[in-house]
Amino acid sequence: MTQVLIAYASKMGSTKEIADAIGVELLRLGVSADVRDVANVTTLDGYDTVVLGSAVYAGRWRPEASRFVKRHAPALAARRVWLFESGWVGKRPETITPSPFAAKWAGRIGAPPPTVFGGRLDPKLATGPIDRLLAKRMPGDARDWDEILAWTRTLAVALTADREEHR
Repeated sequence: MTQVLIAYASKMGSTKEIADAIGVELLRLGVSADVRDVANVTTLDGYDTVVLGSAVYAGRWRPEASRFVKRHAPALAARRVWLFESGWVGKRPETITPSPFAAKWAGRIGAPPPTVFGGRLDPKLATGPIDRLLAKRMPGDARDWDEILAWTRTLAVALTADREEHR
């Protein structure tokens, strides 16, 4: 059976919520999945597929997500991997491109290009002065849950087809 790890790096909880939604939808579709913070993942043993997501600030992935990819690059290259990132709020989705980091690592580990989802900026959740300023200037929730669930269903179809091929 396919075992999926959904690992995430989140600053204010938005990316975690996306990862949780992906996990719930995969389970609903019959795909076994664990959702874990990248900081709590020490090995990829037991997983044949990894979905990795990170919040993006100023075009950069969270430092812990970058460390995760660097530390596990050989293991990731040996598995099916899908990447997603979230963070933008004020732009139209069609104008957003993946961060350079995610695009570079996708190529190195053989993953498809990263998928970009909208993020959330909530002044109540902002912790530092710059975050609070940004959240006050551009508050909002640009996550498109229908898009996230549709992407997840695409993953489930690919994983199910792969499982059927290997029977």
